[in-house]
Amino acid sequence: VLSASGYVTARRLATVSAEITGRVLEVLVEEGMTVTAGQVLARLDPSLAKIEVDASEAGVRSARGTLSAAESDSTEAQRVLDRIRGIKSEFASKADNTRLEAAAKSAAARLVQAQGNLASAQQNLARARTLLGKHEIRAPFAGVVTTKDAQPGEIVSPSAAGGGFTRTGICTIVDMNSLEVEVEVNESFISRVKSGQKASATLDAYPEWEIPASVAAIIPTANRDKATVKVRIAIQTGDPRILPEMAAKVIFYDDTKPPMPAATPAPS
Repeated sequence: VLSASGYVTARRLATVSAEITGRVLEVLVEEGMTVTAGQVLARLDPSLAKIEVDASEAGVRSARGTLSAAESDSTEAQRVLDRIRGIKSEFASKADNTRLEAAAKSAAARLVQAQGNLASAQQNLARARTLLGKHEIRAPFAGVVTTKDAQPGEIVSPSAAGGGFTRTGICTIVDMNSLEVEVEVNESFISRVKSGQKASATLDAYPEWEIPASVAAIIPTANRDKATVKVRIAIQTGDPRILPEMAAKVIFYDDTKPPMPAATPAPS
């Protein structure tokens, strides 16, 4: 009932970048390589991050030592206070009780402070380890590397604030299972298209190969300059020959019409 031209696009595509600014130590992928989710794609120089981790670990050890000393002091101060309270009043003055109560409260306060310092040091260590982990750039999902955008020795950053010599991406990954065809249908004929409608796609690179397809979605807006409506076509079969940005032609079928009967051969 209708035909339209368009291009193969990927619904799931990502330009992978680092979350921090750093110098590229190594890039572990090349164009055309298949990667899995979580696979390390590149590493940044982690020298400063490792120093931060070492310093944070030392801070945790120091905080634990301070906490241990504070616990001992608090326990001893409370023990002395309990002993004085158990002595008869003629052997322990009220001033002694007051002084020891103050000492016990002070030791308890130092204990609370030491506990807080340890918790803070542990948070700093966790933060330092997280930042160290960000020096490894990993694949967000499984796919194929289509472009390699950075080389060892270059500076990468999540933004271009570093100037023209700063890279913003490591590579681009495409999920080949998310490929579809995107076409633009003249708005005069969009009434002939509906969601789920059967279709077939033909690539310009393989004009004899008819690929089963169906209408995935009709984008609910029109292009006023072209007077067209964008339609997404789902490809029913995966094939390594289908590549992003390939030109394609889509034919839409009328599901309401019964199939044509087979022709009866003429008598001989």
